[in-house]
Amino acid sequence: MTDPRRTGVVIATRNRRDRLAVTLRHLTALPERPEILVADNASTDGTRAMLARDFPEVRVLALPVNHGALARNHGARALDTPYVAFSDDDSWWAPGALARAADLFDAHPRLGLIAARTLVGPAAEPDPLNDVLAASPLGPATDLPGTQVLGFLACGAVVRRRAHLDAGGFHRLLFFGGEETLLAYDLAARGWGVTHCPDVVAHHHPAPAARTGRPALQRRNAVLTAWLRRPVPYALARTGALAAEARGDEHARRALREALTRLPAALRERRPLPPHVERAARLLEGTSA
Repeated sequence: MTDPRRTGVVIATRNRRDRLAVTLRHLTALPERPEILVADNASTDGTRAMLARDFPEVRVLALPVNHGALARNHGARALDTPYVAFSDDDSWWAPGALARAADLFDAHPRLGLIAARTLVGPAAEPDPLNDVLAASPLGPATDLPGTQVLGFLACGAVVRRRAHLDAGGFHRLLFFGGEETLLAYDLAARGWGVTHCPDVVAHHHPAPAARTGRPALQRRNAVLTAWLRRPVPYALARTGALAAEARGDEHARRALREALTRLPAALRERRPLPPHVERAARLLEGTSA
């Protein structure tokens, strides 16, 4: 009989104590009984006291400052399970999903990341991204389950821990907001498979105001991702398009300003994609290689 605790769960959180408690009640009730680690981004709302009082079985990684998405990297390093599922403080996994993910990883040694099917809110409405992932033109691979993709929702992703660390995890320059694409690129560049497997199911219950400021961060990080990994003409075109939008859009102005501030660091860390991954990225965008 295989070990049911093959997959640990990492939750990155900051100052969302009440929502985190709801998530933990769901996760601690899972039949897989996964090891759960909360990577706390220097919360000041009593998160750590709540965890110690109400969830003593949950491990806490108390980070001294806000690391954003990098908190997931710290959590993955702290666990020793072969597979790691990421949750946000407003998301959790369906019963049986983690066992199914572990079975898929066990059976497919090249599989690096599973993008789950995500159901949103109390009505469990399918996230629109599900259909996008399922329709990926990259199609299947003979040695991988599901459909090959180069994107995912972080709160609906399970990784092979070794692959995640091999690829460097979430990039420090992006911090938060649309950080998933760069990790998918980096996994594929290292030879790991990234696939959408709809029989692995996550639940996401975002708060109505959860996306405040998110459009600017996502636009900023799309441009930075282009400079970090894509051809220079492509990165220039993305930057130019954002500059044009910035003339009449407040979010675009903020995104452009922050992207230009971080651009020197992005250029220092630039590592263009291998040709086969660049071709896949172009195919997904509907452009020629």
